[in-house]
Amino acid sequence: MSVFRPTLMALALVGGLLSAAPAVQANDYVLQSTDQDVIGQVETRKARYEDTFADLGSSLGFGYLEMVAANPAIDPWLPGEGTEITLPGEHVLPVAPREGVVINLPEFRMYYFHKGGEIVSSYPVGIGREGWSSPLGQTRILRKQEKPSWYPPKSILEEHAANGDPLPAVVPPGPDNPMGPFKMNLAMSGYVIHGTNKKFGIGTRVSHGCFRMRNEDITELFPQVPVGTTVTIVNQPYKLGVINGELYLEVHTPLDEHGMPSTLDKQGAIQTLLAEQSEKVSGFRLDWEAIRDLVYAESGIPGRIGQPVRSM
Repeated sequence: MSVFRPTLMALALVGGLLSAAPAVQANDYVLQSTDQDVIGQVETRKARYEDTFADLGSSLGFGYLEMVAANPAIDPWLPGEGTEITLPGEHVLPVAPREGVVINLPEFRMYYFHKGGEIVSSYPVGIGREGWSSPLGQTRILRKQEKPSWYPPKSILEEHAANGDPLPAVVPPGPDNPMGPFKMNLAMSGYVIHGTNKKFGIGTRVSHGCFRMRNEDITELFPQVPVGTTVTIVNQPYKLGVINGELYLEVHTPLDEHGMPSTLDKQGAIQTLLAEQSEKVSGFRLDWEAIRDLVYAESGIPGRIGQPVRSM
């Protein structure tokens, strides 16, 4: 299968294709077919003296940890003037229903499949930290609210009080509200997709189990997602995709049920993945050395692991 990965400039020229679809935003990708596996592309950028991974991620739409994983040899707080930074913008779509919101915890990333299936949007998210793990499974958007107030639950009030940082019973809308400008409650008690009053934390294990988005991202997403939209939350550190007729593997650091780096049997997990997606793998000659290197690196960047048997 050949996968065309267009730039946004190219998309702007495809007027006929987009005339009946939602307007394409910076985080949107047009799906050329129902079986397309991969969106986006890897790019590079030379750092300026003042750049940090947190700032670059915030301005370019990447989470902090995915920037670190893609650039393991570079100081994230002082990359240095002229240092070439890899921007991990290529993503294999998770194995999940291609409808509504899909969140893959190990990659700290959300996908929104627009109605009609022609466009998917992708955003970095913050997830639950140790002791406050994010949930797995399928739910839906229960309700939405603009300019929300925050009513800290008892557990968070107690945590802050124990740390000598007591919270008020309610935080009104505004720049100090941890919910940011918008929130979308899930039909899972206590779990919310929301903005933030903190610049740092997107793409890390930082929340109390909720899903934290950049304010710019949730401002874009909020009006597009109706109440009742399906939300599927998965834990897929390893993802397979076909790009231009070749098999690729994307690897992220596995997370355990508490949202922390896992001691997963990686060899067993890869064998299970290949077995579960045997139909996709069939017809490719696998490069086990490439698989080993990708699993070791956990860079989050898709790498080629198989070529069609017929071409060998």
